[in-house]
Amino acid sequence: MKKRVLLILSLLAAVCLLSGCALMTMSQMESMFRKEVPEQTQNPAIFGNDDSDTVTISREDYERLEQFSELADLIDIAEEAFYQDTDREKMLEYAAKGLMAGLDDPYSFYYSPTEWEEMWEEDEGNYTGIGVLISGNYNTQLCTISRVFKGSPAEAVGVQRGDILYRVGEDLYVTADNLNEAVDIMRGEPGTDVDVTFLRNGEEITFTITRQMVSVNQVESKMLDDEVGYIALYQFSGEAEKEFETDLNGLIESGAKGVIMDLRDNPGGWVEQARYIADLFMDRGELCYLVYKDGYEDHSDYPTHDGKVDIRLVIIMNENSASSSEILAGALRDRADATIVGTTSFGKGIVQAVNTIGNKGAGFQMTIASYRTPNGNEVHKVGIIPDVEIPLPEGDNGMYDFADLEKDVQLKTAYDTMLEKLAAGDQ
Repeated sequence: MKKRVLLILSLLAAVCLLSGCALMTMSQMESMFRKEVPEQTQNPAIFGNDDSDTVTISREDYERLEQFSELADLIDIAEEAFYQDTDREKMLEYAAKGLMAGLDDPYSFYYSPTEWEEMWEEDEGNYTGIGVLISGNYNTQLCTISRVFKGSPAEAVGVQRGDILYRVGEDLYVTADNLNEAVDIMRGEPGTDVDVTFLRNGEEITFTITRQMVSVNQVESKMLDDEVGYIALYQFSGEAEKEFETDLNGLIESGAKGVIMDLRDNPGGWVEQARYIADLFMDRGELCYLVYKDGYEDHSDYPTHDGKVDIRLVIIMNENSASSSEILAGALRDRADATIVGTTSFGKGIVQAVNTIGNKGAGFQMTIASYRTPNGNEVHKVGIIPDVEIPLPEGDNGMYDFADLEKDVQLKTAYDTMLEKLAAGDQ
């Protein structure tokens, strides 16, 4: 009985932490199940004394424990009857994954200690892999290559933007739901090979790619003429906001009176980085506000301050621009007179909390709220609708040089829009 209660306590702790309830210390947890006895004989242990297999708890606590009895039974049965030795820690890890999957939200999940470490390595912009950015669509389940990093193993073998990630290794057919598993396989030791199959124009193409260290730049910029600067922001991770500020200042020093901000294929990332970048272009106000499930509106998390730069803004977006990209673009249209060019964005208008859990290096992310732009516009499943709509021509996969005004029709439209804004401002 003592073993069973301890097992259920472990499961209960995992559920409590993953469901977002208040954190409890072990002593507080023990007090929930401690037998009430007169002060002079009370024992601080959960089970009263070393010789007792009995614990007294309230009916409310008992009924709470009963919710996890099937999990405890399954672990007991597996440890007794499974034909091989079992790994209780691994079973509990997958129980935690299952609990998060039960939220039926593709943006809420559990990270094992290894996955948590790898996530932070990728966020810092240095990791071992093949060197691609992948956009997973949970509606179509397709996973599309949205960026091939310069100098990467993927670039060396001929992977192209717009390729569909189809299979990794011999057995894993890739969907948005198992994309993390595919990414884990494509990572590994430097110098080792992985077979990756893509779909291009309906045909399968398989490359044997040698994993190497990949360094990711999140920002790239260039002057398009004497007055118009162009800056591409690929993802909100690492130190993207500082990279962006440095490049923006460089463009302004070079004479830019207008800046085209390219958020195409930017899947999002840290909202605080979006706030930092928005603050460069906005006076006192807010990047966005959060709406919780009880209807409460929180206007305190992402403030902006006086001191904006005086510059015209045009933003390019497409169907893969998501999350923090949409938060930033929505705020800059509402408060910095930005004009948006391109196609309607992805429509991910929800935010996640990302935290560690337990004491073994694991973590989780969980959707906690939806957001609205400063003007109160909802984005989730709606997207940011452009002011000037211009899709890419059929068959155009974006494989051209950076800042190519001749071939990139969306950039050319954004450039023409900027020239009109500058001319209007001079009148």
